[in-house]
Amino acid sequence: PNVGKSTLLNRLVGMKVSITSRRPQTTRHRITGIVSEPDAQLVLVDTPGFQTVHGGALNKLMNRVVTDSLEGVDVVLFVVEAGTFAADDRKVLALLPKRIPVVLVINKIDRAKDKRRLLPFIARVSSEFDFAQVVPVSAAKGTQVDRLLVAVKPYLPEGPVMYGEDEVTDRPERFLAAELLREKLFRLLGEELPYAATVIVEKFETEAGLRRIHAAIVVDKPNH
Repeated sequence: PNVGKSTLLNRLVGMKVSITSRRPQTTRHRITGIVSEPDAQLVLVDTPGFQTVHGGALNKLMNRVVTDSLEGVDVVLFVVEAGTFAADDRKVLALLPKRIPVVLVINKIDRAKDKRRLLPFIARVSSEFDFAQVVPVSAAKGTQVDRLLVAVKPYLPEGPVMYGEDEVTDRPERFLAAELLREKLFRLLGEELPYAATVIVEKFETEAGLRRIHAAIVVDKPNH
């Protein structure tokens, strides 16, 4: 949680397809982003952050999304925050299949005040797992994101493209509209309410290029 997976996905795709906020548990669904280049098409799967503390029904559901998403992928991008690696990260590493190459992505390098400390940190995390490659990036600034794409391409299987070159996600606009509204709940409301709320789009109409969206915000308790 909160290592910048969704921000990285949006940067790679070049468009907002996954909502972001500073709060944990913002991503609840498996989100697919599509990157089409002349020599390759990458279908990127953004998962919720794996929850190691709270055992509620929502967290268990999100964890199942994470583990299910590991099936059928060609390469895993294991994203950590620069300077931060703890027991929770090791728990997630233990979930990763040994037969699939894992690229260590160290995000938020722009926040590191002393860049010289990154090298010992990279060495320490690299000793925890047999990573195929290590790529430090800043998803927020776009630093070395192109290098990450180059690092991933050798692990992709040869074959025809799965999506049109102008497609950026397999999610419909109705879903994206609900997610964007839920993002605003996370960003603008108090500590408790975003976690106890979801958004249901009741009507989605298009009139001369204008989208008219009717949505319900469903909350957990009457006092919400």
